[in-house]
Amino acid sequence: MDSPFIYNKFVTGKNFIGRRGDCTILGNMISQGEHVSLYEPPRSGKTSLIQQTLFSLRMSGRNFTVGQFSVLNIRTVEEFLVRYGSTVIRMVASTPAEYARTVAQYLEGTHFVFDEKEFADRDVLLSPSWELDDEDVKAVLRLPFRLSADKGTRLVLIIDEFQNVVETEDGDRILRPLDAVMKEEADAGRKNFSMVLSGSRVNAMKAIFERGLLFHRRVTRVRLSDVDEREIADHVAKGFLSSGKVIEKNLLAGACKLFRNHFWYINHFAAICDSMTKGFIMEPVLVEALNTLVSIHEPRFRAVMNGLTTHQVNLLRATVDGYVRFSASEVIRAYSLNSSANVKRVKDALMKKEILTFDEEDKPSFLDPLFEYWVKKYFFEVKEA
Repeated sequence: MDSPFIYNKFVTGKNFIGRRGDCTILGNMISQGEHVSLYEPPRSGKTSLIQQTLFSLRMSGRNFTVGQFSVLNIRTVEEFLVRYGSTVIRMVASTPAEYARTVAQYLEGTHFVFDEKEFADRDVLLSPSWELDDEDVKAVLRLPFRLSADKGTRLVLIIDEFQNVVETEDGDRILRPLDAVMKEEADAGRKNFSMVLSGSRVNAMKAIFERGLLFHRRVTRVRLSDVDEREIADHVAKGFLSSGKVIEKNLLAGACKLFRNHFWYINHFAAICDSMTKGFIMEPVLVEALNTLVSIHEPRFRAVMNGLTTHQVNLLRATVDGYVRFSASEVIRAYSLNSSANVKRVKDALMKKEILTFDEEDKPSFLDPLFEYWVKKYFFEVKEA
């Protein structure tokens, strides 16, 4: 039975709520051959936005070929290049003979070959024949640009968990030549290929695209806009009505506020409510559903807190208490943070662990709204006002 509350996969069509403007922005950029970065916390709607945008472009008659891979489990530069190159080649070729011709033509003079045995045994299109050098790296990164230009086909490459490039033995061996290739292609005026670089570790993506010198004016960030609370409430209320259940809108407003309109959590929460009653959904049902949702995620939250030092826990408590200027002498004393130099180290650690992020004014915020709720209520036992 199909559920109106989908939280186990991305959504498109009637289940895609809000963010129509984001789709328009992303669609225009892809159509113009621009490169995009998209970084938001896990399960915040990045994949749904990308897929809804591609769906809308196809419905409008745009023709393009899409390739996609994830860097989640990649830990070496060689693995990245093999995955990248193989994905791109599959976008324009479909048989072993075509694979072999493409590699021979476009990677001639590199240390990459198409090995028939490797392909038969492991479905691998690119095999290094020697230790890779810098020219090998650039040749593979240039592949989609050359293929799209030569074949007259618009290509779109989606790379998920892109921030994990820095987890390889030398992330700069990928990032710097990629930036250089993008510059070369932009200078040449070629606009037939778009790259969508998506990541769920917000601070790690910021370190690549905001704090460094790479990709300036070559990759544009598309931010997920907030989904209107009323639109979420209407969607959830209609979902309950489809199974003969009724809920008051003011109760939904409270759930939206708690989850900061994080639609994945709201859908999961609504699905739990939906399974717990057959008629009117009253406040006790919502409370029990929230407790159930918290219990599902609590082991993960406990593991996060168990991995923090005392100073990191103390700075989190200061954040919960509403402080922003952690280096102020009274805050350092009250929360045993030792020194302003230590405060910086602690902030950096919490950002690296993707617990907090800081805006342009250095104001902190929790990346995960349910984790924030759990930390306040169950870890620090803060009483509700």
